[in-house]
Amino acid sequence: MIRIAVVVGSVREGSFNRALGKLAIEALEAQGAVVTDVDLAGFDLPLYSAALEADNFPADAGRLKTLFAAQDGLLFVSPEYNGSVSPLLKNAIDWASRPTGEESLVALSAYRGKASAVMSASISPFGGLRGLMHLRQILSTIQTIVIPEQVLIPNAHAAFDETGKLKDALPASLVDMTASRLVTVARALAT
Repeated sequence: MIRIAVVVGSVREGSFNRALGKLAIEALEAQGAVVTDVDLAGFDLPLYSAALEADNFPADAGRLKTLFAAQDGLLFVSPEYNGSVSPLLKNAIDWASRPTGEESLVALSAYRGKASAVMSASISPFGGLRGLMHLRQILSTIQTIVIPEQVLIPNAHAAFDETGKLKDALPASLVDMTASRLVTVARALAT
């Protein structure tokens, strides 16, 4: 049983990335994965600071880190903010990367050696590509193994139908292909 968490870096009502995340969940479940839909709105994560970490590590940061650590793989769906990752997602990644208990400064126990994948939906014609380049760099730095497949949905405001499905067959097939590869790599790494 392969466990994958899907983390969407947007909590906006009507978020295109939330819609893409739902499609990713369906595709992962079709591959036999047990999926945890991580709603970042359910975590009280203050803006990361070393002073806050030292004084009072937030309980929800610990809860998020524990959730990530229990997964075999992580799929991140991020809107693009000024050519980069959403602040909400970056903050969540940062908190879950911090050592707790007797861990060393570079333990990265929520991430190290896990398979990860990235997706983005954007109203721009580039589909969030610039943000995903930064997200790949972040995920590599925290020692995840980022699969080469990715999903970019350009012109997202016109890409989904009224039921939340993608209108175009090509990006829909990329969601399925990325989910399949993520499960395959996560399974291989878990053995």
